[in-house]
Amino acid sequence: MWGRHHDRVPVGVIDVGSNTVRLLVTRDGRCVHTEREMLRLGADVEQTGAVTEEKLGEVAHVVAHYADEARTRGADAVEVLITSPGRQAANGEELQQVLARAAAAPARVLSAAEEGRLAFAGAVAFAGPPARRVVAVVDVGGGSAQVVVGTRRDGPRWTRSIDLGSQRLTSRLLADDPPGRDAIAAAAEEVEGYLHEFAPPQPRTAYAVGGSARALKQIVGARLSPHGLDEALELLATTPRANIAAKHGIDVERARTLAAGAVILAALQRRLGVPLRVTRGGVREGAAGELARTLAA
Repeated sequence: MWGRHHDRVPVGVIDVGSNTVRLLVTRDGRCVHTEREMLRLGADVEQTGAVTEEKLGEVAHVVAHYADEARTRGADAVEVLITSPGRQAANGEELQQVLARAAAAPARVLSAAEEGRLAFAGAVAFAGPPARRVVAVVDVGGGSAQVVVGTRRDGPRWTRSIDLGSQRLTSRLLADDPPGRDAIAAAAEEVEGYLHEFAPPQPRTAYAVGGSARALKQIVGARLSPHGLDEALELLATTPRANIAAKHGIDVERARTLAAGAVILAALQRRLGVPLRVTRGGVREGAAGELARTLAA
């Protein structure tokens, strides 16, 4: 059953992504505490093919602190999830080992399919669509993007991932501030190159999770329609990041990769054919629910 969970076991999940490292502590399916630190591991991976020694030390320090914080707040179990940096970095296995030691807890590198499944579980638990309704969940991260289609009752039935996210696309084509319309057009063409034979089942409803979607909500609202995404892309193409951050209450580091995130979301929205609704929930929430149910069992 993919619906809301009611487990009473406090758990902590540390999510190590290409842009950000995040901590989530939950109890009874509710957030007790959350923190985040933007470390941009994906920039290292894009430029050098690996996570540098300096970044390994930084992320280990943050993960150790987050694990301590989770236990201080009552988490009976802590788990470290490593998403695209673990899959894409030449030293992904070393990254996993370093973070397991730092957290004194299990650490695992999620496959793209596992990442999509957890994002789907977390999103539908919060959004609560009708159990049989076909829905899509779009999760654009720093190093990759996942699209999962299924139902709340039966779970995913179609999953795809592209090895391109907001951090990687920014590093390749959108580093200027502001990037300009020509760079946005080139980035859109780059994304299209990853979407050959990308033909998802038609959902009735589509949800967007992840940092890019949440930041775009601050600009155009919770409904990411074709028109709204076009407006956002025009603004992001022509406005300095500091202005975007100040006017819309977005972290300046998030603003740095937001144009890339919007380009990817716009391309995926066109493929799905329905507006994207920004919702709470995602990989961390899906993983926390699984961990709590495992402990309760």
